[in-house]
Amino acid sequence: MKEINIKTFNATINLGLTRGYSNESISKQEVIRFIQSYQNSLISKEKIYLSASVSENIIVLSGQTEPHLKIEFINYPRFPYPENILKQSINNLGKLLMNKFEQNRIVIVYTDETIMIEKNNEIDPQII
Repeated sequence: MKEINIKTFNATINLGLTRGYSNESISKQEVIRFIQSYQNSLISKEKIYLSASVSENIIVLSGQTEPHLKIEFINYPRFPYPENILKQSINNLGKLLMNKFEQNRIVIVYTDETIMIEKNNEIDPQII
């Protein structure tokens, strides 16, 4: 048995499960398939193994209660990478998810910073 220790790295992408500001739902399975496609591309092109944990949650703000997915990442000790490589790969995935699933904005939370990526200043009309 061996023990591998590396510096802790955490990142979370929060992705809404409603397409745009419509009533059209996005399935968790559709998002997972998209993530797997991105992972396979990273593995084949750059030999980067970006493991993700996907869980369901609900974002609540005023009149908005929107289902979301939390897509969490760590620097997995079996496939460790420099932080800048992880952040670049996660930011790229976030932007791809945002475009694919028609999100106006997403938030990526890192251990040391929080990044919001947005297309425009629109706010969900359900928020008062």
